[in-house]
Amino acid sequence: MFCPTCKRLMRPDAPAKVWRCSACGATVPLGKAQQTGKVEATARTVAVLEGAGPTLPTTDEECPKCGNMKAYWVLRQTRGADEPETRILECTTCGHKWREYQ
Repeated sequence: MFCPTCKRLMRPDAPAKVWRCSACGATVPLGKAQQTGKVEATARTVAVLEGAGPTLPTTDEECPKCGNMKAYWVLRQTRGADEPETRILECTTCGHKWREYQ
């Protein structure tokens, strides 16, 4: 539940049977929670405009599956912060994905 006054997260205060905001002290009865908005989780997709390709950068890397010499790439921090990032590549022709540790 979010505070109607300052929009911060409220905590239940069981003995008083209210939601209490720790920032501004506002209270709301426990049974009076109301939905103020709805958030829906959606899958991340690559935006493709009509007549244009995906917006990901490309590089000249050979696909180990089909031999195509063009691949999309993204960098992800898959290990600790003190480790280098991992480059994830995807073939522009067959869609095969592979990793390159740097």
